[in-house]
Amino acid sequence: MRVFRGRAGSIAADRDASQRLLSVAADGEPAVRVWRPHRQIAFGRRDARLEGYDRARERADERGFPPVERGVGGRAVAYDGTTTLAFARAEPVADFRTGSTERYDRASAALERALRTLGLEPLRGEPDDSFCPGTHSLSVAAASADGRQRKVVGIAQRVRSDAALVAGIVLVAAREELADVLERVYDALAVPLDPASVGTVAAAGGPSDPDAVRTALEEALIGDANEVSIERIGGGR
Repeated sequence: MRVFRGRAGSIAADRDASQRLLSVAADGEPAVRVWRPHRQIAFGRRDARLEGYDRARERADERGFPPVERGVGGRAVAYDGTTTLAFARAEPVADFRTGSTERYDRASAALERALRTLGLEPLRGEPDDSFCPGTHSLSVAAASADGRQRKVVGIAQRVRSDAALVAGIVLVAAREELADVLERVYDALAVPLDPASVGTVAAAGGPSDPDAVRTALEEALIGDANEVSIERIGGGR
């Protein structure tokens, strides 16, 4: 298995770096990456078709989150550039028409194991009106008195004829800032969002150190791979 670490020097270069995981997997070797993307709001294709898209981009910019559009579906997600993590696991596929459910299940199970090592008890699913709503999400109970369920992990999948990539986002800290910018962006898009549904590992009683969370996620996604090689990307984190 190839493990990529670090962050490229720009949002565009960092995206290109993640594409390398699919190339490695297409050649027969699974690949994993867990990192801190640059500060941004990443909009999905469905967002770009909405009437309020331009205004949503302006609101992201006003809050210091450069707006970008990613080449897959889903709704907007926010990275604060410091604590928010992204993860990706690519593997070869023999038949692109099969295996999607199993890949989602393996990734969800790995992420659940990682969160448990951090002292949390994850739940599959998400509260109503969550950011980037989707079937494959993980939530945790808030450490505050209300103990309400909040989303901390979103998972998506991209499948090609030769490789598949399961990837997503993990919110570690800075809950208030992320909830604020997401609320403003979703309001401009006229897409329902309950800011109280935005969770973080730290707000649920886990560590606020993204390096500790990154290590736990990487170890869980690597699993029991027999051979692991490390490749650095740029000089980032």
